[in-house]
Amino acid sequence: MPEKPPADHAERVQASFDAIQAKVASKLDAASRDAIEKVRIATAERDREALRAHVAALKERHGWLYKELAAHPQIATWLDELALLGF
Repeated sequence: MPEKPPADHAERVQASFDAIQAKVASKLDAASRDAIEKVRIATAERDREALRAHVAALKERHGWLYKELAAHPQIATWLDELALLGF
């Protein structure tokens, strides 16, 4: 299990994902809400393995939502950091 990240990281992650969800709220169904929540939790916990699995599932099932995440500056930065770590 990865080391627990600082609380401010989790707060920044929550704020970024709240912004995305507000932007696309009208397009979200139960499955896409669940998918984005799994990605948010894995990002907040810096759990690379869970994030890898959840992002792959999100990309496969909800490609449009993956594009929204990748377009958000802070979330894109986290995804890039994970890519550098072998994501």
